[in-house]
This record gives sequence, C-alpha cells and structure tokens, in this order.
Amino acid sequence: MPVQHAELVIIGTGMAGVGLARALRQTGDSRTLALISQDSGDAYSKPLLSTGFAKRLPPDRLAQQKAAALADELDATLWTHTIVTGIDPDAGMLTLRSRDTGDEAAAGAQTLAFTTLVLATGAEPRLPFSLPAEAAPRCFSVNDLDDYRRFYAALGDAPARVAIIGAGLVGCEFANDLHAGGHRVSLVAPESTPLPRLLPEAPGRALGEAFHAAGMALHLGRTPEHLGLDADDNLALKLDDGETLRADVALLATGLVARTELAEAAGLEVVADGIVVDRTLATSHPRVYALGDGVCIDGVSAMYVQPLQASAKALAKTLSGTPTPVRFGAWPVVVKTPLLPVVAYPPLTPPAHWRIEADGHNISALAEDKNGRLLGFALTGDCVKRKVKLSRAAPALLG
Repeated sequence: MPVQHAELVIIGTGMAGVGLARALRQTGDSRTLALISQDSGDAYSKPLLSTGFAKRLPPDRLAQQKAAALADELDATLWTHTIVTGIDPDAGMLTLRSRDTGDEAAAGAQTLAFTTLVLATGAEPRLPFSLPAEAAPRCFSVNDLDDYRRFYAALGDAPARVAIIGAGLVGCEFANDLHAGGHRVSLVAPESTPLPRLLPEAPGRALGEAFHAAGMALHLGRTPEHLGLDADDNLALKLDDGETLRADVALLATGLVARTELAEAAGLEVVADGIVVDRTLATSHPRVYALGDGVCIDGVSAMYVQPLQASAKALAKTLSGTPTPVRFGAWPVVVKTPLLPVVAYPPLTPPAHWRIEADGHNISALAEDKNGRLLGFALTGDCVKRKVKLSRAAPALLG
C-alpha cells in the first residue's frame, strides 16, 4: 500500500485541533490537511458537556457539526476512531490503527507521512484507584462527546441516583447539571470544601452550602475505600468513615492528566504538566508543534477555553509563516454552577493572605501579596459582577 501524505497533520479534534484547523483556513492556508480523531470526529464544544442534562439534550444535540461536514468545511481528510500508535518525527511518519481493535495487524496498520505535525491530544481523566470488574460498567468519566453518549445512555429516561467522586471543576459542574436534570446527586471528595484548586475556604464552603440546600448529599472530607455491587444490584460505594452510599451509576471526576505518552515515546520533551512548548507552541522537535490541554507553555498549563482559543490563533499565524508568540490575559474561570455562580482567577503564586468580603453567599475573596497587590480572586453570588474590573487589575496568566 502506498504511503499516504499530508503537508499538515493535526492529532486531536477537540476544540484545540478543530480551532487551529479553522484558524488556518481563515488565514488562507491551502496546504493538504489531515485530522486524526480517537472518537467520532463530530465537532462540539467541550464546556457544553456539563450543561446538557439540565437542558435534557441528547448527544446529537450537542454535536455542532458531523464529521463529514467538518471535513468538507476544512477541505481536510478526517480519520475517525483512529489511534496513533507511533510518531517518527525525523522521518515525518505516523503509524495508525483503528480504535475498534487492539490488534494492530488485524486492524491493517497504516502509515501517514507529514511535513508538519501538531499535537492537540489534550488531557484524560485520572483515576486514583482501580475499579473492580463488577462495578466498572456502572462507572463513567465524561471527557468528550462519545463519553457523554455512553453516560447519557446509562442514565436512561428516569431520574437516577448518581454518585460523583471528585469536587473539582468537572465534579461540581456535573453535580449542578445532573441535579437540575432531576437526578439524585451525592458528591464525594477528600477535601473539606468544593473547588479546592480554585477557591479558598470561605467561597468553597458557600458553594457546598448551596449544593446542600438544593438537596444534594455531600460527603466531603471522605475517601472511597471500595466500589462494588450489593445483593440488590445497587452500585455500593463504601467510604472511609464506614458509610456506604448506594447509586445507579458513578461519575468519576477525579482530575485530568495531560496525554504525553505519545510525545514522550517520540523523543519530545515532556513534564508532568504536559508537552513542553515555547511561546510559539513549538516542541523540542522542529517539525512538531502542540497546543491545548496537554501542553506546558513556559511553565504554564491552562486547561481553559480562552487560553486554548488564543493558542489556536497564534499557532495558525506561526504555521502560516509569521512566528507569533502566544499571550494569555488575566482570564478568570467561569464555573457553571447556577445554584451559586462562581468566578475564579487562582493566583499563580501563593498569596500572603486572602482578603474576604462577605454578605451571606455573596463573597469576594482577593488574593494579595505582602504589599497588598492583587494576585488573583474568587467571587461567588452577586459578587461575580466584579470579574471584569478585577481581571483588569490582576497580573496576566502569560504576559
């Protein structure tokens, strides 16, 4: 079989990969383009995955564009349900197989040559414990549209009991969304308050109180010890205090880790936070660039929409012949928890103190250095209106 070739190959069809491809075409870039997707390749907005259950949206309603239409729009070849098994950056060659089988030979392994390669491989759920075989079919992580399809199907049409393990951004947004969709939610996490990476204690406690007042069962400061099925075929989650929660399904929201294995095997420089790139999003190999949730730019890893969009625009200019360093402003994270609105811009360095101003659940928490300079902030309730003013005063994420 002759080796197929594309001048530019993008691995990953999430917001980063598709956003880059669209930005390139908008600049007039006409090189041959191939996109490789592990999933269906349908275009969708990842932040909307945690808003679908409140709106009772089936998976197809979240798909903004089918894969075939996306390929036509981009004048690109789109490889769906395809795994990249290896990269040879010196030779400019990828090896591929179908996701539907783990047997590379049976899948008819293929090769794809490239002139320039972009890794938009993102991040994947991190599971801090192993799942017993009997419980695994009832446990889900939602990191892409195909994951949403599986979780949506498992919930069915009737209200379900959902145990969410993890009270970070994903866990809290899905807790609010599933509760609004009529499901019975239990939230389990080892931390004492929700959103521990984004909020200091006071606003975190306020969010927990809002969840509790809405009827969610909060098990904070608790760690799962065992997950299995009981005699009545319930999913049974035993906690470290001896209590056992029973649910129909579990949503595992225990954090994300950058996908770096493919890059590392190809000899690219990686660190724990992602693939190492410079301000032009170039990796340690001159043929290869990277962007999105799986990269570390000058020590900064920003798994949020605005940095991703800025990266796509900057890299499109660089790949089109105008090297453009990426810059990130002071862009706060808007958390989708309508039960108590939250906006946070966590400080890049530990603050000397947090200055708290509170009126019930309306809280402004300002992270300041020893000289009183603003480093970051956390806002809840009506105080989220201050986000624009505070963002102008806060230091840039990557200036």
